[in-house]
Amino acid sequence: MKPDWDKLMESFAGSSTQLVADVDCTAGGKPLCDSVGVRGYPTIKWGDPADLQDYQGGRSYDDLKKFADENLKPMCSPKNLDLCDDEKKAEIEKFQSMSDADLNAAIEKEEQKLEDAEEYFKSEVQKLQDRYTALSTEKDEKIEAVKSAGLGLMKAVKAAKPSGSDEL
Repeated sequence: MKPDWDKLMESFAGSSTQLVADVDCTAGGKPLCDSVGVRGYPTIKWGDPADLQDYQGGRSYDDLKKFADENLKPMCSPKNLDLCDDEKKAEIEKFQSMSDADLNAAIEKEEQKLEDAEEYFKSEVQKLQDRYTALSTEKDEKIEAVKSAGLGLMKAVKAAKPSGSDEL
């Protein structure tokens, strides 16, 4: 993926409205990566720098370029209100009219919902993993019981019997 990403960075180099870059999350870029929720590598984020989203598309140059051409452009935001529809403008104005304390509390409340969703997901996946392990163990025990009951010996006896009929 790295050669395709480097090619994409070159094709957007010098753009005044689009940025395609990479960050080394294992070195000096670690604080930035932590702040935007990078948990694995490689991770691609896109969108408003204050609200980066996870990219879920293909990883080839053509896929990345098509996505970038269609999505990396000025978007509705507090800095680009002229690009917003009336509904988004009203939502932005509502948030702008909130006190810093109220806005921080609202952000924390929504971030807690994200954390709760992640925690719920992890606990449910663990339940599935535990159930899978139990089923696998149960299956292995049943297979061993069948084999111990003489299945292998039955097959050996069957194979040792003369084939065909004795009649002339």
